[in-house]
Amino acid sequence: MHICCYSPKSSAFAAVTPAGAFASFFILLAVYCAVDPFQHSAISEFPDFQSIRIEASPWSALPVETDRENLLQKSEIRILNQVQGPESMAFTRRATARTPASLMAGLYSGLGRSGTTLPTLRLIVLCNRKPSVLSYVKNEHICGRPLGLRFDKKSGDLERLLSSTKYRRWNFLQLIFSSEDSGRVLKIIRSLCSVSVRWRLIKYWLKGEKAGTWEPFAVLPGFPDNVRTNEKGEFWVAIHYRRSIYAHILGLYPKLRHAWLKLPISAKLHYLMQIGGRMHAAVVKYSEDGKLVQILDDRQGKVVRAVSEVEEREGKLWMGSVLMSSVAVYDVE
Repeated sequence: MHICCYSPKSSAFAAVTPAGAFASFFILLAVYCAVDPFQHSAISEFPDFQSIRIEASPWSALPVETDRENLLQKSEIRILNQVQGPESMAFTRRATARTPASLMAGLYSGLGRSGTTLPTLRLIVLCNRKPSVLSYVKNEHICGRPLGLRFDKKSGDLERLLSSTKYRRWNFLQLIFSSEDSGRVLKIIRSLCSVSVRWRLIKYWLKGEKAGTWEPFAVLPGFPDNVRTNEKGEFWVAIHYRRSIYAHILGLYPKLRHAWLKLPISAKLHYLMQIGGRMHAAVVKYSEDGKLVQILDDRQGKVVRAVSEVEEREGKLWMGSVLMSSVAVYDVE
């Protein structure tokens, strides 16, 4: 009589060691990320996406000053759910600090005989403004969206910002992830200049012996957005988010960043990791010679969650954000 014994060790599954299982999982994950069959990654819709190394200032050069009192939490939220992502604000002669004229205030499709705007029925239907920060995204390329728009009242020149020649405005997350430097400042009529912002302010000379050249102006505590001056010639800088170790390391190693972005993680989650886990606001004031004067924070994002621009007028700071449906006002006096 012959008795056959079956040993589990002879099974192909039992022969797999923990190291082998990990290696198999890693290979499958790598294949999945390379193919991305279900387009789950943050860059799945951008086949030409490239990660670029950020030539930023060293970590030790970051400003050490902080706002321990989180003074921005004393801000007042106004016109809640009445505006659509106020990226910028402008004050006309008739407007006061209580009634700013938002750059998102009207539709424009050309001048009529009387000089007034004539929005067509098609534009009215497509561009119906709603107090939602996402309602305009679908038709933004038709309706338009002012981004850092400014008029020179003396010369009549028009200046505007182009954040990227590769990504549309609403793909700003991919622009942040990529760190590509094709942004431009356009001055309609005479000049064109290109500026790259990497966690710092730079001074670009338009006139004089240094015309056409630039020089470092200040190292910033975070990712900057718009810059505005006050009546004293000081500069207010809106900080989109503070610089973190996470963002600093990924900025130095573009290949690592690209591989990380290929994982099946949404762009929103990548963005939250980039900004430190939650939205928070900060504005910074610099003197004419680039010295840090003041930092205002809301690190917990309790009142002011995001700032795209800060404008000082009549003792108040007016802060708008492309991500918000309101305007925050802080009393500086």
